[in-house]
Amino acid sequence: MKKKYFGTDGIRGTVNIGNINGEKFFKFGLAAGTYFKNLKKKKQVAIIAKDTRLSGYTLEPALVSGLASAGMHIFTLGPLPTNGLAMLTKKMKANLGIMITASHNPFHDNGLKLFGPDGMKLSDQIEKKIENLIDTKTINHLSNSNSLGRVKRLEDGNEKYIEILKSNFPKNFKLNKMRIVVDCANGAGYKSAPKILNDLGAKVFPIGVNPNGTNINLKCGSTYPQILKKYVKKFRANLGIALDGDADRVIMCDEKSQIIDGDQIIAMIAKRWKKKKILKGGVVGTQMSNYGLERFFKSENINFLRSKVGDRYVKEMMKKNKFNLGGEQSGHIILGKFATTGDGLLVALETLFALRKGKKASKIFQVYRSVPQKLLNIKVKNKKIIFSPKCKKAIKLANKLIKNNGRLLVRASGTEPKVRIMCESFNFALMNKCINLVKKTIH
Repeated sequence: MKKKYFGTDGIRGTVNIGNINGEKFFKFGLAAGTYFKNLKKKKQVAIIAKDTRLSGYTLEPALVSGLASAGMHIFTLGPLPTNGLAMLTKKMKANLGIMITASHNPFHDNGLKLFGPDGMKLSDQIEKKIENLIDTKTINHLSNSNSLGRVKRLEDGNEKYIEILKSNFPKNFKLNKMRIVVDCANGAGYKSAPKILNDLGAKVFPIGVNPNGTNINLKCGSTYPQILKKYVKKFRANLGIALDGDADRVIMCDEKSQIIDGDQIIAMIAKRWKKKKILKGGVVGTQMSNYGLERFFKSENINFLRSKVGDRYVKEMMKKNKFNLGGEQSGHIILGKFATTGDGLLVALETLFALRKGKKASKIFQVYRSVPQKLLNIKVKNKKIIFSPKCKKAIKLANKLIKNNGRLLVRASGTEPKVRIMCESFNFALMNKCINLVKKTIH
């Protein structure tokens, strides 16, 4: 089912180019509001949160105007992590939750992530129905003047989110002797992350907490962990935590300044949950999950499935197979015991809970040996280039070469105009040969 506007994780692109502008966001709001209004439920409420991008000031009012024009009442929350929005959508029994964000992308991009009343990202089917309404005549969906929605600002969204996070752990959970560096990427978690860690008694060293509208993800956060390593060493921290722009990803750093990626975090939690008899069914990874992780789960007799890339697909597979843990190497990790979508801060708290009795991060993350992995991102005009005869032939040849010695994956990005070539092997020369074979056919 091909979609016109929605990608693997909502709608995303460069501001004021293509679909990311005020006019289009009005239509997105009107279409989404119309879809939920047509369900004919008595209460029609949407809640909106955002990250810290400058463009949020132009896109949010347009979105609000569209929703209100369709007759939906709206609560705006301001900057709040994506999973905070998902959790509050469910808690407040809203029809719809909308996060204005471009996640880990640079500040000049923005977009939308939509959540239903269950706190889950909307299905492909619902997104397609909303898309069908976007391009119809605006006048057909405008409410009567006496049926327009009302708009109210809620100032305590972060406090409510923090309360929900704390409720997932014992009341005596404290971090009094912990030294923690937290990099909030100048994004949506810049208020809630330092606050909850301080509330739990940790000595917190916050960085990336001075958003100015254009510095989100700029040489900081989960996509730039070099700065985290530096500060963990400087402050002799027990753990470093790096979030991305909307705080649904987390990358960590142990006390030895070694970076811990999403696969390593998932392995640690799976091993711990299995021992505590918390793990249900198994673990869902993606096509990008390290082959070493798959081998580790096999040795531990833990079921492991791979979904398409994108945390929504991870969640859908988790739900289908009744698993309660899944995620991506990038740090999108879903703790199904607590949440419906990725939450970097929640995953960090679960890790800190495992460390609370004086254990060292470097010790608990010694779970499996990663197979060396190389990822090449190539900017392209047309992502369909990977289906050209020349490219398909190169992929086939590379797969034949790497067989029994590793793994190759070539895919189009769902959120950016890029083709991603990923290869895994302990044989570096072979890995580079396979990547170069495919690279030559992509331009």
